[in-house]
Amino acid sequence: MTASKPRALLALNWKMNKTPSEAGAWAKSLQEEMPPTDVELAILAPAVALPLVAAELYGSGAAFGAQDVSAHASGAYTGEISAAMLADVGATYVIVGHSERREYHGETDEVVAAKARAALTAGLRPIVCVGERLPEREAGRHVTYTLDQLRASLTGVSFTDPTTLVIAYEPVWAIGTGRTATSADAEEMAAAIRGVLAELYPDAAGSVRVLYGGSVKPDNVREIMDGPNVNGALVGGASLQLGSVLGMLAALA
Repeated sequence: MTASKPRALLALNWKMNKTPSEAGAWAKSLQEEMPPTDVELAILAPAVALPLVAAELYGSGAAFGAQDVSAHASGAYTGEISAAMLADVGATYVIVGHSERREYHGETDEVVAAKARAALTAGLRPIVCVGERLPEREAGRHVTYTLDQLRASLTGVSFTDPTTLVIAYEPVWAIGTGRTATSADAEEMAAAIRGVLAELYPDAAGSVRVLYGGSVKPDNVREIMDGPNVNGALVGGASLQLGSVLGMLAALA
């Protein structure tokens, strides 16, 4: 369904790891060691680390962003961080609807859609996460489940530039377990996701990037991204080690 693949994106989800000083040191090392690459790299760090990450990444060509955002623009929402705040420190991306947010914080598809809309309004690029758990996969309902989740998570979401929206397919059963979907599994779901994007955004579906997330490593990233509809990866554990990130960039060179 795509004439040519959009630019590949490696989105590094550090989760609740690295203090600000550790994050700054990691970003400085990346600045020093990052090779020329056609792959877009985005570091998704804890919010308190973003200013230091921004300072150390300046001029590297790497982007950065946050792991969550409030659905509200401002106001009496103690502890929340608005999209405008993230944009003000130079963030480009923000994850919304990660499976851990859905499971541990009770985020519904409605909340995810509201966060995606808030991000786009502030000029951020939301990475909207969808994916099935093991029961849906074993029951053969993984495609239907994930596409229903996708449609609901994109309610009211619109854009003028399709590159500002990213979808991440994360099979929950493969996150942090060492289990990885095959490249065929990743392409099957990515193609199905792109089919829904074609329904919702018929003129833009080919330019929206679809990522795979779930135990991505240097030795499997190239195979996972071989499919025509897989445009990158949302990387968890392997993103914490600079050597692993450089290994993924080398694998994709």
